[in-house]
Amino acid sequence: MVGPSRKGIGMSRSIDYGTLMHRAMRGLIQTVLTDVAAHGLPGAHHFFITFDTTHPDVELADWLRERYPSEMTVVLQHWFENLSVTDDHFGVTLNFGNQPEPMVIPFDAIRTFVDPSVEFGLRFESQTVEDDDEEDEDIEVTDDAPRQDAQIVSLDQFRKH
Repeated sequence: MVGPSRKGIGMSRSIDYGTLMHRAMRGLIQTVLTDVAAHGLPGAHHFFITFDTTHPDVELADWLRERYPSEMTVVLQHWFENLSVTDDHFGVTLNFGNQPEPMVIPFDAIRTFVDPSVEFGLRFESQTVEDDDEEDEDIEVTDDAPRQDAQIVSLDQFRKH
């Protein structure tokens, strides 16, 4: 063997950094939620998670899907239970007007993940390229704060000047 194995990086023509970064960012969310499921939310931490309700693997009550036909933001803060995490999704029961509703959210349905207590946020952007049938995902690097007044992590801070 001459060099390190390149298995799993998708080296057909070039390194697909966008896909690799999204996979790493979703892994970060999985790690955080796994810890919260085991130990609860530490300190003032809480999460705003926006997800695509049209994703085929999202499990949601019909009335919630009707109310949120394209996307929904849930808050994991004061009341949630049955938080469980797998390799590709998390499940949680949330309270909607004293009505507990279980839901399953695949990691690849997540559009934003924000923890306003520490001004941390991730945003996943998907664009459909009209020239071919492949979906091209781009990581949005922005200085704009999302609605929850937290800042999106900017990749610029890691670049060498």
